[in-house]
Amino acid sequence: MTMLAVSPAVALPRMGVLLRHALPRVLESMVMPVAVFYLGLLVAGLAGAFAIAAAWVYGGLAWRLARRQTVPGGVLLASIMMTVRLALVLVFVDPRLFFLQPTLGVFCASAAFLVTAKARRPLAERVAADLVPLPERVVAHPRMRRFYTRQSLMWGLAQLGNGALSMWLLLTLPVETYVLVRALAVAVLLGGAALATVLDFRRSLRSLA
Repeated sequence: MTMLAVSPAVALPRMGVLLRHALPRVLESMVMPVAVFYLGLLVAGLAGAFAIAAAWVYGGLAWRLARRQTVPGGVLLASIMMTVRLALVLVFVDPRLFFLQPTLGVFCASAAFLVTAKARRPLAERVAADLVPLPERVVAHPRMRRFYTRQSLMWGLAQLGNGALSMWLLLTLPVETYVLVRALAVAVLLGGAALATVLDFRRSLRSLA
């Protein structure tokens, strides 16, 4: 079968440019929510942590609306999830429920990665398009198609481990301890997966040159 070649006219972006594009989105959606929650926990207790986490999410949404900017899907989804999580805590008066919903969501994300691995457009490709936009001809290259399949499988398994670990910690640790231990454990797990993705991505792009 003839391989689809990348046109010389298509300039592949440098890795530094791609990382600078992705880093703010990763910080806003993954790193900062945990950081502000733990900061609130230290300075104002559990109730303060809930308030500060909500202020971060809703503040990001309000800032974009006030400036009439397009609201990214991730920000809108985070706002909806925050509303549901706070409602569960208030209705059932159990702070653990604030963490149960996102943990169940991790299992759903794992299933979505695994189920779509062999699909025409795997979930890993959709996520990559938000973080690292590439020319369509590059995305359609057979080597990149295999990259997206590998990444869907890897992230499906990584999120399965994330969900199992998070659930175990939630059921066995006090909430205050859970927040810090889970953040550190998941950072190691997903940080390793992210490093593997970057290296695989870099190798896949270089193979197209």
